[in-house]
Amino acid sequence: MNQEFLNNLIAQKGLEESLLSLSESVSGRIVFSTSFSIEDQAITHAILSQNIKNIHIFTLDTGRFFAETYQVWDRTVKKYDFPIKPYYPNNQSVEQYVEKKGINAFYESVDLRKECCFIRKVEPLKRALQSAKLWITGIRVEHSANRSQTEFIEWDEANQLYKYNPLLHWSTQEVQDYIKKHTIPYNVLQDKGFVSIGCQPCTRAIQEGEDFRAGRWWWEDSTKKECGLHR
Repeated sequence: MNQEFLNNLIAQKGLEESLLSLSESVSGRIVFSTSFSIEDQAITHAILSQNIKNIHIFTLDTGRFFAETYQVWDRTVKKYDFPIKPYYPNNQSVEQYVEKKGINAFYESVDLRKECCFIRKVEPLKRALQSAKLWITGIRVEHSANRSQTEFIEWDEANQLYKYNPLLHWSTQEVQDYIKKHTIPYNVLQDKGFVSIGCQPCTRAIQEGEDFRAGRWWWEDSTKKECGLHR
């Protein structure tokens, strides 16, 4: 399997068709990571509405989600009758961080925030991606200026696998229309100005005219707003 092979599989295909083609043609473990965002909910629907069972769906439960995020998780599992595997942070790492640095230490510096992200998200992701050959994500170019050079299929050197970003050039309106058309469960916080939803202490609603990522780690410089999952 190489990048040209994968590009040929998805060329000129829509969301559902490309996922089905990958599931039928890729030899090896395929995984999809969901944070229950509208993008991820769209991809989840595209997978499960076609009964594609060899794409393994997982989530990184940091332990600090909004209650509304857990609600959409529950509704999704019940709607599609399909389990979503959770990966949790190492309990000793969380305990040591909180004991030594404080329950909300991530507000104090970028380094402390990134350490928290590493413990709660990056390390569990490493476990989730073990032995995987292809990782499907909900990344869109609109999410961040840092993603302007992202490709549909790209090699992830850090995790030693290929990534597929099927919604890369979808607009927010296109994603919302897809959610509405297929009556897909979504996080009700989206209707209250929360456009990028992560951990509860690190997410706020955005105001009119603010950047898409303004609600994430809003106390930091706008150029540093990544958590380490996507490089």
